[in-house]
Amino acid sequence: MFQTIQGRRIEYELIRGQQPALVMVFLHEGLGSVAMWKDFPARCAQAAGCDALVYSRYGYGQSDSINEPRGVEYMHDEALKTLPELLAKLDIERPILFGHSDGASVALIHAGRHAVAGVAVLAPHLFVEDIALDGIRSIRSAYEAGDLKARLARYHADPDSAFWGWHDIWLHPDFRAWNIQDYVDRIQSPVLGIQGIDDEYGTMEHLDRIPGAELLKLENCRHSPHRDQPEAVIAATARFVQGLNKPNGKETRPTPGP
Repeated sequence: MFQTIQGRRIEYELIRGQQPALVMVFLHEGLGSVAMWKDFPARCAQAAGCDALVYSRYGYGQSDSINEPRGVEYMHDEALKTLPELLAKLDIERPILFGHSDGASVALIHAGRHAVAGVAVLAPHLFVEDIALDGIRSIRSAYEAGDLKARLARYHADPDSAFWGWHDIWLHPDFRAWNIQDYVDRIQSPVLGIQGIDDEYGTMEHLDRIPGAELLKLENCRHSPHRDQPEAVIAATARFVQGLNKPNGKETRPTPGP
């Protein structure tokens, strides 16, 4: 299915579960899409007892291709413009956000400004580290001379749009100062943070900088916990979602200020 959001065609999928009033929104990584999640959103939402919304951001999957270079604020634009419009058009209020990598950063930015029921983040980026930049540089050769482009073409209508849009902005000199700590500090909803100890794109400092978050640091796990340790991620997410309804849970309310 498609919606026109911010003047662009956006691919999305709604997965119906056991509790239609509660929706978990899945926000993919820097090279992800609806299809790249495979069956994980359905499994996770079923275990948590809620519906799921999965969508491909601009430039990914079957959504419109990027026609211009990304700006440094592209994740802010996604979190504060695109996502609110999509949620409004689908009549979704107070969702649970589930984000991975870039998508986790989008989730944290959105939750720092808007009321949500909860936030589950996998390997989020709160700031730019050399380990992330080194990892991005290292896969450029795999895209240009290896089989990465062919593999991405299975999931993206325009793999060049997906890869170069992500690659070029992360390695742009202006992006080095990107930081979302101020949004993270304003989050009023419960947060679950999950990261692999062997994450090749970030250190545990990102999780440790989320105030009051419930943390799960997984051994034998790299940058994609939902692929390396899916059962552990699903179990932790289900417990987290079930805990949101407890009377002593943290109240979710809009955060004032810009």
